[in-house]
Amino acid sequence: MSNVELPQGTHFQQAGKRVLEVERNALAQLDQYINEDFSRACEKIFQCRGKIVVMGVGKSGHIGRKIAATLASTGTPAFFVHPTEAGHGDLGMVGSGDIVLAISNSGESDEMLSLIPMLKRQHIPLICMSSNPDSRIGKVSDIHLCIKVAEEACPLGLAPTTSTTATLVMGDALAVALLEARDFTREDFARSHPGGTLGRKLLLRVSDIMHTGDQIPYVDSDALLRDALLEITRKKLGLTVICNNLMTIEGIFTDGDLRRVFDMDINLNDAKIADVMTRGGIRVGANILAVDALNLMQARSITGLLVAEGDTLLGIVHMHDMLKAGVV
Repeated sequence: MSNVELPQGTHFQQAGKRVLEVERNALAQLDQYINEDFSRACEKIFQCRGKIVVMGVGKSGHIGRKIAATLASTGTPAFFVHPTEAGHGDLGMVGSGDIVLAISNSGESDEMLSLIPMLKRQHIPLICMSSNPDSRIGKVSDIHLCIKVAEEACPLGLAPTTSTTATLVMGDALAVALLEARDFTREDFARSHPGGTLGRKLLLRVSDIMHTGDQIPYVDSDALLRDALLEITRKKLGLTVICNNLMTIEGIFTDGDLRRVFDMDINLNDAKIADVMTRGGIRVGANILAVDALNLMQARSITGLLVAEGDTLLGIVHMHDMLKAGVV
């Protein structure tokens, strides 16, 4: 395959920076359209008892899918329907109580216009995003959100570039304004993202991943140091807890403490664990978020935590558990 030579005078960085400048300027101008119409749209969507049905054709459709996804993940039930498919049966997905958010830069999309009579007969509220409030869709919509831009970043003025960015940002503005109005929390967000890292970080609790029962490394205070070392080796968590038969915590001994013991000039065979253990031990409750336990480990530069209720040992959570659960 022959090499294709770049034309002389090609400046990729210059072209890229020009696009950023054009789109930055357009977004600065978009501020004027966050107005009373925007407030009315937010109020209408906030009060919606059904779902927000987003529609758009071509690049507007691609942007519409993202807006629907953002709304749905931030507390506003929404989904995308392609107008062409809506004209061939999918309009049945739109029901009483729903709102249609129609996206068309020109406001003259034939596919959208063909659906409007049926939407009107069903008394479905119509919010339109377009660059022209006097377009046919703009005129029949209940609320019009203007997304007009001065120019496309495409030097030909043809490829939707700045206009799609403006549409996307207007959709984000709607979603975030509604999120704040609903007092939507991090936990609410995690509930719609249970399969991802964010969901694991925000929903997973220490009780979900801690070691319990026979997995807990522990010895009593009368045990020899060598017995404690064997327990650390068997359970492979890098530590052992010193507690009585009621699992009342007296102290902790880690593989890091062993290095300190080497400097104490004591007989490793005869020393009792009670003489070299660290009393107490850093502990957390079973119900705290795993990510909070991880933050505590990192702050204290340790790899394991005691999970306890008061002085009663319930389990052990280790940094490796965080890694396996995807919290890190």
